[in-house]
Amino acid sequence: MSFPLQGRWTYRSYRNDPALIGDNAQKALENIFGEGVFTLAVSGGNMTGTLDMGSDYVLDLTGSVVAVEGGEVGIVGTGRSGTPTAGWEYDYHGTHAFTWPNGVDQVPAFVGSVIRAKPHNGSPAGYVASFIAVRQD
Repeated sequence: MSFPLQGRWTYRSYRNDPALIGDNAQKALENIFGEGVFTLAVSGGNMTGTLDMGSDYVLDLTGSVVAVEGGEVGIVGTGRSGTPTAGWEYDYHGTHAFTWPNGVDQVPAFVGSVIRAKPHNGSPAGYVASFIAVRQD
């Protein structure tokens, strides 16, 4: 992979709402679908880790890293037994955000989309949101 995926990343996913927000701060907040910290470990082409959203909302992550130009990662997040995420499953597909040659203080990021793979808490499978993960360390 052409970017180091291992480490901690601030994760936010966003509802794909095409409406403009303007200066409506509440609408901006309502567009956040999820937020947490990806902690990722990579060994060869395999990835493991967690998405910790606080208050015992944790997904265990497994995935694969594909060494194509820009790098791609496919991740499956599964909920933990005995926590509020038990029975959850989300699939993520991301790529390295472009590194600008003349960028100033650019923070590494990867971007992509996430799909609710299994229904839970009355929400159906199939919902798709976009995400960005920004390196913490």
